[in-house]
Amino acid sequence: ENNLAKLEEKAEKNLMKLCEQKMRLQEKLYEVNRKILLQEREQKLDEMLDKQLEMLTPLIPVCEQFKEPYKHFAAALDVTRHELPIKNIHIEGDVHTYLGELGKELTITQELLTELMPSGSEESAKTLSSLKELKEVSQELDKELQRTFTQVQNLASEASKEVSLHSQQICEESHGLEVVKGWYFD
Repeated sequence: ENNLAKLEEKAEKNLMKLCEQKMRLQEKLYEVNRKILLQEREQKLDEMLDKQLEMLTPLIPVCEQFKEPYKHFAAALDVTRHELPIKNIHIEGDVHTYLGELGKELTITQELLTELMPSGSEESAKTLSSLKELKEVSQELDKELQRTFTQVQNLASEASKEVSLHSQQICEESHGLEVVKGWYFD
């Protein structure tokens, strides 16, 4: 019985040592797995950044081309946003009387404009052709701006994803994978 008690005690100590060794090995395994996952994630991030650089590099000259028109567009937007809405204009008296007087004033203005600018002049034709060209150019610029805006939104979305992944990686490196898992899954 005495030998059996010693053997049981010795077996218990060996079992405790084995359990401690198992826990240490599991911790090492978790650490190695975490490092491997971090390396894989970092490699994926590097690949994504390389792809983004490849895609964005040709867009730099295109973006430079739109700087000046965009500044003019922004200035035009800024000017037009300060206009007062028509529904807030106060008209004193009867609306029909006001509209009648306004019609008379518009007729006088039209007569004055016809006197100043004869309808068949060459300047009107040049102005009309210039306006048509301006309209075509503005429509083309509008289409390009819409395409560029969509591209910029997509790029911003991808950049946001990358920043988020990078931030998560830093958190995992500084706090450990198990701590970060607890933040999200507990």
